[in-house]
Amino acid sequence: MSKNLYHILGVSKTAGEAEIKSAYRKLARKYHPDVNKDNKEAADKFKEVSCAYDILGNKEKRQKYDNNEIDDEGKPTGFGAGFGSGGGNSYYNYSTGGNPFGGAYQDGGGNFDFSSIFGEDIFSRFAGGRAQGFGGASRRPRKGEDINYAMRVDFLSAAQGADKTVNLNGKNINVKIPAGTADGQTLRLKGLGHPSINGGPNGDVLITVNVDKHPYFEAQGQDIHLDLPISIKEAVLGGKVTVPTISGKVNVNIPPYSSSGEKLRLKGKGIKAKNATGDEIITLKIVSPKNKNAELEKALGSIADETIRNF
Repeated sequence: MSKNLYHILGVSKTAGEAEIKSAYRKLARKYHPDVNKDNKEAADKFKEVSCAYDILGNKEKRQKYDNNEIDDEGKPTGFGAGFGSGGGNSYYNYSTGGNPFGGAYQDGGGNFDFSSIFGEDIFSRFAGGRAQGFGGASRRPRKGEDINYAMRVDFLSAAQGADKTVNLNGKNINVKIPAGTADGQTLRLKGLGHPSINGGPNGDVLITVNVDKHPYFEAQGQDIHLDLPISIKEAVLGGKVTVPTISGKVNVNIPPYSSSGEKLRLKGKGIKAKNATGDEIITLKIVSPKNKNAELEKALGSIADETIRNF
C-alpha cells in the first residue's frame, strides 16, 4: 500500500520547507538507532521518516511526488518506471549506509552533517567511537542538551530565599531560590537536563527567575529601600512609627524637624546573603492631609515665615 509521506512527517501538504525540516529533525532525534538501541520498531520508523524527508525535503523531488511522477520510495511512476533517471533511485536503505539527505545537507565528503539536527559531534558511539557512514571522523562524548525554564516568584521569596518545586518532563524537582535573587537571574541545576546520547554528561536545567514587584519594597543590591509617608506633625515634632521590613515590622523614631527626602538606615534589615547582610533604607515623604483642617491652617498661619530656599 502506498504511504503518504506528509502523514509520516506529521505535516500538511501545504507545509513550508522550514516546517518540514523541523518535523523531520524532531522525528530523527526521537527514532535514531543510536538513541534506541536494539529497537527494530524505532529503526524501521527512522528509515521511514528518512525516506519521507529525502523526497519532501528536496524541492524537485517533492514537486514530482506531488505530481505523482514518483512514488513514496522515489521510484518513477507510469511511463518511464523501471528505466531509471539521471538522478537514479532515491530509495534510502539505512542498513547499507545509504544517504537520504541530498547534496544541500552534505559535507564536503558527501556525508550528511548530523550536527545540524543533533548538535555538533553528537554521534560518537558508532562502532566504538567512530561515526560510520557519517564521515568516519572520531567523535568525542558531548554534553546533553540543557532545559530552559522560566519561574515566577514573589518579591519576599526572592529577597529572603525559598524552596520551590517545579515539574519538568513529569518529574518534580526542588529548586532552591537563594536570598537576594534578582529579577531575570538564571539558576543552573547541573546534570538535570537531557541525557547525552553518546556517553557524555547530562545537560543542565537553566531556570530564569522572574521576580514580582512589591507594593512598597525595592531591592538595590543587598539593601531594601522603602518610602515612608509621614504627616506634617510627625515631621515637625518627631515621633515613633511602625514600619515594615522583609523580616517583620519594627518601630522607628522619626527625628523632630525632618524633611522629605531625608533617609533613615535600619542596620541588618536588608537581604542576608552568604557574605554580608544589607540594610533597609527609609526615605521620608511628608504628606499633607487630604481633608481641610482649620486648626492646622490656623496654627501654621500663626508661624512667622521662614526662608528655606537659597535660590
